[in-house]
Amino acid sequence: MLLLGAPRVEADGAPVEVDTRKAIALLAYLAVTGRRHTRDALAGLLWPEYGQSRARAALRRTLSSLSGAREGGWLEVDRESIGLNGEMTWVDVDRFRELLGECREHGHAEGEVCAACIDPLAEAVGLYRDDFLTGFALRDSAAFDDWQFFEAEELRRALAGALDRLSRGLAARGEWEKAISHSRRWLTLDHLHEPAHRWLMLLYAWAGERAGALRQYRECVRVLEGELGVTPLVETTRLYEAIREDDLPSPPALAEGRSPAARIASDEPSTPGEVPAVDRIRDEPLVGRQLEWETLLRAYNATEGEGNLVIIEGEAGVGKTRLSEAFIEHASREGATVLAARCYAGEGSLAYGPFVECLSAGREDLVARLADLPEHLLVEVGRLVPELADLRPGLPSPPPLEGPGTQSRFFEGICRAVGAICDGPPPGVLFIDDVHWADAASLDLLAYLTRRSRTGRQPCVLLTWRAEEVPADHRLRRLLKEKERARTATVVHLPRLDRAAVEELVGAVVGERATPEELGRRLYDETEGLPLFLAEYLAAIAKGDLGAEDEAWSLPGGVRDLLAGRLETVGESERQVLGAAAVIGRSFDFDTAREASGRGEEETIVALEELVGQGLIEEVGEDLEGSPVYDFGHEKLRALVYEEMSLARRRLLHRRVAETLARRARRRREVGPVAAQIARHYQLAGRDAEAGRYFELAGEHARSLYANVEALSHFRAALALGHPDVAGLHEAIGDLHTLLGEYGEALSSYEAAGAFGEGERLAGIERKLGDVYRRLGEWELAEGHLEAALSAPAGSVSASERARTYADLSLVAHQRDQPDLALERARRALEEADAAGDERALAQAHNVLGVLASGRGDPGEARHHLELSLTLAESLDDPVARIAALNNLALAHGNGGELEPALGRARTALDLCISLGDRHREAALHNNLADLLHAAGRREESMTHLKRAVEIFAEIGDEGELRPEIWKLVEW
Repeated sequence: MLLLGAPRVEADGAPVEVDTRKAIALLAYLAVTGRRHTRDALAGLLWPEYGQSRARAALRRTLSSLSGAREGGWLEVDRESIGLNGEMTWVDVDRFRELLGECREHGHAEGEVCAACIDPLAEAVGLYRDDFLTGFALRDSAAFDDWQFFEAEELRRALAGALDRLSRGLAARGEWEKAISHSRRWLTLDHLHEPAHRWLMLLYAWAGERAGALRQYRECVRVLEGELGVTPLVETTRLYEAIREDDLPSPPALAEGRSPAARIASDEPSTPGEVPAVDRIRDEPLVGRQLEWETLLRAYNATEGEGNLVIIEGEAGVGKTRLSEAFIEHASREGATVLAARCYAGEGSLAYGPFVECLSAGREDLVARLADLPEHLLVEVGRLVPELADLRPGLPSPPPLEGPGTQSRFFEGICRAVGAICDGPPPGVLFIDDVHWADAASLDLLAYLTRRSRTGRQPCVLLTWRAEEVPADHRLRRLLKEKERARTATVVHLPRLDRAAVEELVGAVVGERATPEELGRRLYDETEGLPLFLAEYLAAIAKGDLGAEDEAWSLPGGVRDLLAGRLETVGESERQVLGAAAVIGRSFDFDTAREASGRGEEETIVALEELVGQGLIEEVGEDLEGSPVYDFGHEKLRALVYEEMSLARRRLLHRRVAETLARRARRRREVGPVAAQIARHYQLAGRDAEAGRYFELAGEHARSLYANVEALSHFRAALALGHPDVAGLHEAIGDLHTLLGEYGEALSSYEAAGAFGEGERLAGIERKLGDVYRRLGEWELAEGHLEAALSAPAGSVSASERARTYADLSLVAHQRDQPDLALERARRALEEADAAGDERALAQAHNVLGVLASGRGDPGEARHHLELSLTLAESLDDPVARIAALNNLALAHGNGGELEPALGRARTALDLCISLGDRHREAALHNNLADLLHAAGRREESMTHLKRAVEIFAEIGDEGELRPEIWKLVEW
């Protein structure tokens, strides 16, 4: 049976006529799977559109036609199952795999070639006429097409490896022409594969065809530039230069074959598929970390009611997670409660991601531990853990996040929950791994937890970060310095393992085997003490892929090839589930993996159990809905699985994941918290319209939680993906840039919004442009935009919008020392607001009238208008208007010598402003508060606020441009 290429069935050299495509599909499936299948399974696979009885009837007709086409018992059929007689059937796919398997029995590393490998490799690549079942498809059976696709992909990868090794073996024997021929075939499988281009360049050069080698380099440059828009790697360019200068490396040598008995792993498994326990370094003794371990224990034992901050820092792969896990196990054995989460690259826009993971970790006693938490704080926790509504019946819905102090209540609720869950004795542990990838909102909450929480006993906060990812000016460094000054922080700097530690670890792993000291020294030289690489070398040694007596350890592609080798034994259904999991992310739950992979529940369970057994993934617990949660054993393993999938397969899986997440979110009526994940998956699926819509939802959700940086990122993504509300998104982006004090970007965004806006929206945008210029002290530009807002055609702008614009114009006139014009505009603002019956506009008009009265030296009238403004703002729950009224009242009290009420008002305004994230006004309030404290004789407190004002003012406006005008923002 010939299945490599267009399918063909022969008997005694003559073709066997098969009358239907379903018959060919049935034979191919039975032949390649190599086992019996139930009639129901085959009927469902090939006739999914039929009911069971009709599908079984179609299967019977197909079997009858096959029996008539070929006599002699090649099919093994009974009432329940069907198989193919393997003794009577020869299949080219089986022979292809058998030949490649022979090379794995020669006792050398899988990527190497010995003399005995060349003939079976040559026969294998000769069998490969074309891709598996070329030109064949069953359009009405998605399951069969999926199986065919994965088989074809696996066989193509096997062919690429075989051509690579065969070419290298022939090159070692000096058979250049054959080596070049096989390498060119290798390159046709993926003409963008740069290592294949480099190898062909070397073959041409060794064969004395220097011109051919240089021509191959130019071909590589052309292909990469034309299809990817990139230049060749440095290695390729260096090889090109070496060939031009006739400075070539020596051709490869053939490896020496060895019997399995000669391998280092004396306890090598006697049963195929059984792997020794050294597969993961976390299973081995914690060596070379005694000093760091003692430091960790001292810091933990010193944890008191206010908590302690412990940082483990080091480079990637140095063992931060391994040391942390050992410490967490120790703390758990001592009776401590541990909340653990991990941050991942590329997920920095998922607001509060690690805290959601901590609090949603499937704790069965979650409700009991939070029983004493006041209901209003428990509601705040529910914002991050919506499942609490199911676990605690009767819990009210959280209120809108628009009022004053709401961010503080939200943060306080989360911190109180963490404290309650981790309450000791002994002290609990909050562990966040790879915190350098955390989102900005999580860092805000982490800072609050470590600085300002007033919840009594606090956990030991354990963080790991890569030193290279956290520079000196990173906010995590600033947080660490504050805690160090308070003597409540400990930093554990994790170096690479030294030679003695590597030798100790190797001795513990290999036990009484021969010369562990020599192996330890060699491993140290190979890995330079980096535990990540050390773990992979030890796993390869234990499985017999590397031998201590080998003169050279060959790792084509380094760690990538080691991980790729571990994937080669994965079956077809396991690979489908693993591919879906790789698309979901480093951690994934059972239900999402099942729905995305398209496999049945039982199939998914079996596949996951097999993958766990092979050490590729591990089960780490379950979520609050009871779905098991798994984790890839290594992020590079996940990345490798993801990269090996075709673009079409990745897009399909991303779409399935997005639809699954969206369906669940709609069912729970909680789309906002997962909107960013849904959007990212839709984007990677090539569904830009859906991605843009969910990015907008993610932006609104992030903004509602004061995560302004994340909101900005989401709105930009929605805009880039072609969201139809161009004006609205540009305006929202401008609002966020204004809050962040990034005025150049704010102006550009508002101008873009204005290009798409009209009527009242355009007038509102002009008013916002005027506000930015007013903040910058550019009064003429501010006035020009505000007047443009008023010049819209009659009837196109509401009285409310006109009232707000006149109020802003009044402040501009006040700043330009035009008191009469300012008063006229303020009164006009009051008239328009009264006519519209708009309390928000009334609050702004009274606020401006109060500012003008203060400027005239009339404190009574000033307080009258400002108190009215404050009352209206509080009734409306409008934090912006409330901040303005409080600030101006504080200034009025201060001018009248009433310093204590002035300080109270200013502090309240500052807290509200910090919640909103308005950087410029926060700086102005710090500055005003510093003046009031100085007047009260509290010089030290005054300097603290003044320094903070200077820091923020220095960050406002355009980067690198000093704008002293921004200091003029005192009242608004």
